[in-house]
Amino acid sequence: MLLAADIGNTNVVFGLYSEGQWQEVWRIDTKDEAQGKLYHSLNKHVKEPGEIKDIVISSVVPFFTPILTKQLQQKFGVTPYIIGPQSYPHLPLEILRPEQIGTDLVADATAAYHKFNGDCMVVDFGTALTFIIIANKKIKGVNIAPGLKTAMKALAGNAVKLQEIPLKLPDSVIGTDTTTAIQSGILWGYVGLVEKMIERIEKELSTELKVVATGGLSKVLEPLHDQFDAVEPNLTLDGMRLIYEAVK
Repeated sequence: MLLAADIGNTNVVFGLYSEGQWQEVWRIDTKDEAQGKLYHSLNKHVKEPGEIKDIVISSVVPFFTPILTKQLQQKFGVTPYIIGPQSYPHLPLEILRPEQIGTDLVADATAAYHKFNGDCMVVDFGTALTFIIIANKKIKGVNIAPGLKTAMKALAGNAVKLQEIPLKLPDSVIGTDTTTAIQSGILWGYVGLVEKMIERIEKELSTELKVVATGGLSKVLEPLHDQFDAVEPNLTLDGMRLIYEAVK
């Protein structure tokens, strides 16, 4: 069984893969993992520790990578493989500026290209909202905007009442109270942002791309779903698995 750990700025996402599918996927706040809650999390979800034969890690939090690597190695007796620039020559995609791009974005691109076998785009709704463009068998570029929760927190600041506003798309684009005013401004605003970004990217490339959405908030903006050819919550984990299989 493969254990994948995707270390992000907000969450660490874990996945257990065997028999051709993700048997279980869960997440914990990155700050909680650093506070020693890793073993509790793993004990809850990994029923048979001896079944873990392979471990792959993607991380955009460099200081936490060796901490998690050591803990996983001690618990399972398996040396984790850490995805990085040394992995990229084994991939079917050319990676531009390999020292700068996040390994999670490379994983997204790898999984999307594997899925569509051609030009495509990943819209990843995470801490940041990212657009990853894959064309001519290379990652052509990446666009980054603040994620939904990031935008909400930036607007709320220290106002407790604003921080309690749920990320729920209102029926109307016109806000009629504080809650719906913020929800419509941010969420409907992001619907327009994503629609226009996809349109402009395809226009600049003079081609229609296959578009896949992923990330923890990929299902929040339902009006966008007709813009996507697929919604794959586990796309990053799939890409990590494909990278690991390519290099091992």
